[in-house]
Amino acid sequence: MKTLNQFSVFLVNKPGVLAQVTGALAAAKINLIAMTLVDSQEHGVLRMVAEDAGAARELLKKLNLPMTETEVLCVDLPNRPGALADIATMLGQNHININYAYVTSGAPGGRTTGVFKVADQTKALHVLKKPGGKHKEPDLHRGSSGNR
Repeated sequence: MKTLNQFSVFLVNKPGVLAQVTGALAAAKINLIAMTLVDSQEHGVLRMVAEDAGAARELLKKLNLPMTETEVLCVDLPNRPGALADIATMLGQNHININYAYVTSGAPGGRTTGVFKVADQTKALHVLKKPGGKHKEPDLHRGSSGNR
């Protein structure tokens, strides 16, 4: 688990705009750890976490697109049913709201990355860490966290 920078890039809702951004990232050899795209009628919001935040920041500035940058938690998860529920339960039981989350898709039996924007990042890091820097596996029989 680690804290990384996420870029929220505001895109005009037109064909080819996402291709331009992702093509520029590819040409600069900037690998994405995770991404999601949500839309409204006026624009889309591309949220992404890159392996090299500095290079991504510079490229996005050159593209002259409106963007924001924020810290998010990136949690290494097993690719199995309930892995996301485990984290949501732990955070919920500790009264940490998840503002939004998205995950990468992992290979069967492999690993995936969960990206979490939480209300209290310091507390979330404390709750999810145990000696060795790994997150704890919560008891799956405790029920729902009531968190988003």
